[in-house]
Amino acid sequence: MSSISTDGAASAPFSVVGREPVGRFAPSPTGPLHLGSLLAAVGSYLDARHHGGRWLVRMEDLDTPRVVPGCADDMLRTLETYGFEWDGEVLHQSTRREAYEAAIHRLSEAGRTFACSCSRRELAHPGGDDAPGYPGTCRGGVPRPGPTSLRFRVNDSPIHFDDVFQGAQDFDLAACGDVVIRRRDGIVSYQLAVVVDDAYQQVTRVIRGADLLASTAWQIDLQSALGSPHPIYGHLPLVVEAGGVKLSKSRRAVPVDRAQVAQGLTTTLTLLSQTPPADLGRATIKDVWKWAFAHWRPQALAGRSQVSCPPGATEQQNSLGKL
Repeated sequence: MSSISTDGAASAPFSVVGREPVGRFAPSPTGPLHLGSLLAAVGSYLDARHHGGRWLVRMEDLDTPRVVPGCADDMLRTLETYGFEWDGEVLHQSTRREAYEAAIHRLSEAGRTFACSCSRRELAHPGGDDAPGYPGTCRGGVPRPGPTSLRFRVNDSPIHFDDVFQGAQDFDLAACGDVVIRRRDGIVSYQLAVVVDDAYQQVTRVIRGADLLASTAWQIDLQSALGSPHPIYGHLPLVVEAGGVKLSKSRRAVPVDRAQVAQGLTTTLTLLSQTPPADLGRATIKDVWKWAFAHWRPQALAGRSQVSCPPGATEQQNSLGKL
């Protein structure tokens, strides 16, 4: 049984066991839906349907300075073109600010937050607010006046969970450090919002890219602090360029092609270590999904954290335009 532990002792069952399986795809509308995000969508969709569950779409549009106007709607049209059928209404995080502030209030009342005046330059964190290793500079109080972020005070205990694809995972929360949950500009961070929304939408299966694996320990600790269920986690391999550069950070991360849907889905299935027949790329979209549902083999992804972008795959996908 999948399990989770926050004290290094014997793992307890997930609190979502026995609930209806619910998966989700939660892109940020800050750029085009590229091959890497399509892989995450296909993987989470197949996982949810394989378990007889619902599949939701959520737009993580809190970082308003980076949101591209019209991107969310275009993303949804692309998903529809690719044959995805989500359940219920699309949730936009920009409509949920009161819920996030309520969660921050609960954490603050419990003594789990503190103001932090440290800048990124002072911390020398190239990863920004989500970089691990915060040294606790402001845990005892802010040393100077000025703008502050708000950090979540983590428990100094180990986190263990079994990842669907990556296997047993262990994290030292003390080494991870206290994470920002509200930025200096007042925007609530991804780490808090995703926990609040997964609980609100009763998500039981979080299937996403392996770049978010390290965030899971913070999210499990936040779930515990808020009394929220712990979902089952599965982290899919990242699509990378030569040299290991994540595709979304590459200049070649062009939008997926709406004109070659069956081929795009077949390429994605191959990247997910599935073995579609050679002629599946010429089938109808309905038949591609029919094959994928019938032949989904999640065990083929065991231990795979990266897959190489196939030659020519990005150049083929130039017809969508920027979202």
